[in-house]
Amino acid sequence: MFSAACAVFGLSGLATEVLSLFPGTSGLSELPAALGTLVTFPLTYCAVVRWSRHSAGVDPDDLLNGISSVLVVTALIGCCLAWNAPDNGEGLLLATVTWREQLLAAQSAVWIVVVTAALTAASVSRLYLDLRIWLVTGAYLMAGASGVFGLFADGSLPGWTLCVWCFGLLLLATAALKPVRFVPTQASDPVKSTVGAFVVVSAGMAVLVAALLTGVPALVALCAVAAVMGSSIRLLINLRELVQLAASRAEALTDDLTGGSNRRALLRRLESRVAQNRATQLAVFDLDHFKEVNDGLGHSVGDDLLRMVNQRVQSRLPVSALLGRLGGDEFAIVSPTGADGERALSLLSETFAEPFQLAGMSVHVDLSVGVTSWSPPEEIVTARRGEATMDAATLLRQADTAMYDAKRNDLLVVAYEPERHSDPRGLLAMVGELRRAITTGELKVHYQPQLHTGFQDDRTTPSGVVTGETRNGLLAGAEALVRWQHPRLGLLMPGQFLPLAESHGLMDAITREVLTQAVAQQSRWRSVGRDIRVSVNLSAGTLLDRSLPKTVEALLDEYQVPATSLVLEITETALLREPERSVSVVKALMVLGIQVSIDDFGTGYSSLTQLRQLPVSELKLDRSFTADLLVDPRAAAIVANTIALAHDLHLRVVAEGVEDEPTLAALAHLSCDETQGYLHSRPLPAADFDDWLRRYELVRVPGSCAVASELSI
Repeated sequence: MFSAACAVFGLSGLATEVLSLFPGTSGLSELPAALGTLVTFPLTYCAVVRWSRHSAGVDPDDLLNGISSVLVVTALIGCCLAWNAPDNGEGLLLATVTWREQLLAAQSAVWIVVVTAALTAASVSRLYLDLRIWLVTGAYLMAGASGVFGLFADGSLPGWTLCVWCFGLLLLATAALKPVRFVPTQASDPVKSTVGAFVVVSAGMAVLVAALLTGVPALVALCAVAAVMGSSIRLLINLRELVQLAASRAEALTDDLTGGSNRRALLRRLESRVAQNRATQLAVFDLDHFKEVNDGLGHSVGDDLLRMVNQRVQSRLPVSALLGRLGGDEFAIVSPTGADGERALSLLSETFAEPFQLAGMSVHVDLSVGVTSWSPPEEIVTARRGEATMDAATLLRQADTAMYDAKRNDLLVVAYEPERHSDPRGLLAMVGELRRAITTGELKVHYQPQLHTGFQDDRTTPSGVVTGETRNGLLAGAEALVRWQHPRLGLLMPGQFLPLAESHGLMDAITREVLTQAVAQQSRWRSVGRDIRVSVNLSAGTLLDRSLPKTVEALLDEYQVPATSLVLEITETALLREPERSVSVVKALMVLGIQVSIDDFGTGYSSLTQLRQLPVSELKLDRSFTADLLVDPRAAAIVANTIALAHDLHLRVVAEGVEDEPTLAALAHLSCDETQGYLHSRPLPAADFDDWLRRYELVRVPGSCAVASELSI
């Protein structure tokens, strides 16, 4: 743009010099230079506007404001010329301004507006670091001084030709210089443009009123009227932009799904409170097993749940607290510490104690909450000692870490403690490593044998000692249990990584990987003549997947394994989350011939109801009952009655956690069908399981159950 301005102004200057060579053209010689100045104004002004903004384009409305500024300055100079006219005895009302004077007034107005715009840009956008802005300012100051002198002194400044050529050279240098690379501090702001338009309107109105009162020439008044109209239009456009900007800013701080505050709004509130040194509490919470709601009832129902949560919690929050959605099913509450903060935490448990009505069902939703708080240092000296200052991102990271701790340990609320939670990055790294482990073969399946008890319980002495003959303890099956062969930490047990997988939505992928490995191993066993029943645990989310039966069927077909050889273990807790959907999936599995087992029976809720409704094949007694069988009469009574009830319902009973022979004998006395535990063997890799089984088959002696201890590993 400066290059174009240089070209136009150079031509106008050349025309001025040529006209000055002809006699009788002294009045016309100024015309080309003045017109050239007016023509180059939009180019120069737009260049300065673009120069000081982030955007690559030029705001046409801002050019309108610039033109209005030129008109109002022209009118003001015209008034000064009229007031400065010699008294002809007829009064100011008859004073006139010649066309030459008016043209030079417009030219001078251009100098003034461009210089003002350039100096303003230099002050607000760090353009003072760029030499080019000072070249532009100097060029227009030089030309403007010459024009104003010629206007009011009735003659041009001595050396006018030199000034014109210096002006052109300075603009040419501006266009040729390499730009200074820096980012302006602020972009175009309608508020500032509105202030500029208001100033122009006010000045134009003042000039117009003065013109009407003093009777300056109509051309001067017309310039003032045009300036007022132009800036008024710009003012209206700015008002519209401000309304749109306010709406955009509100939208930027609003969550599209819930209509409440979003992550940006929460971080802004946190940053504001920290910057103002106000004690702040941040509570981050998410909905446990939300993925199961999405998978089981559909994403639209999941969205409805998020909206309900936002509305219910928001309606009960103190005015000083701000609730917002961070993303997914994760929310946060920013509140002052003290009574309001405690109230914000207590209402969470109250809010989620009530069920949510989803898809015609009452669904109870649990949550995990992580809390952190910050108070400003008591003395300003603390910050001068080099201690780390708090920021919103750190607070959010602390609360997130505490929340995942709550989820792993099945707690409602966990407060952030630096001693316990000082390694959030390590936790996140662990999650990433677990994601990779699922697809890189680091997850290993171990197998724990399940044996028939083989006891007859119809012959006992009065003291209760079993006298019946012991049957052979044949292998009944094996349970597939996952391990993680971590490349750095070694073999990790399920308790070391499954809670992390559950809190980060990885349980479904792990379940499918274990299921695939287990069926593949069954196929290998069948190829060598061993038909071993294998039990695989299903995660709660997998149980809600309506496509699970087809997936399992395809897997069995791929490896040529009969459905009756596979047992899928589910927990009572998983069944209760979405009973209707869970039952439909279980029934579809049973239709295929797959056996279904209720794992950890007796530790959940509504056990008898589930037994009545579900077409299951097996019950697994939790190890907590097995461990206390010989020392707690109540546990013994529960086990005895559960076994009897299961047999009346034609269900198989498997007791977990059998670690000694007296417990095994007691379970056999109670007619428990199968047992598994360390007494028989620890969970083993497939190759070690084969070795164990070969040794077991060699030493198995009819009439004795003691061989299990001899083979335990």
